[in-house]
Amino acid sequence: MSELTIGEAIKKFLNKSQLKNGIRALQIEELWEQIMGKTIAKYTEKVQIVNHTLFIKTNVGPLKQELMYQKKKIIERVNEVMGEQMVREVVIQ
Repeated sequence: MSELTIGEAIKKFLNKSQLKNGIRALQIEELWEQIMGKTIAKYTEKVQIVNHTLFIKTNVGPLKQELMYQKKKIIERVNEVMGEQMVREVVIQ
């Protein structure tokens, strides 16, 4: 039996548990400014992921319109930063 570091053991546990999606969702919230930039992050009220769908909430009309045009790019950026196919769809609210 091989020995694992604590980090490796935690990664294995998270990959097998339901906690992985919740932790990934929190990471997206924390990395949102890095992914989209300071201006967009400043005017974004809420970012969450549910069942591979990224929900972005903002009350700024022009920003909503801009985000609608950038859905494909948002999906690519988030997935690239997360290192896996986390997001398949984006919903702007």
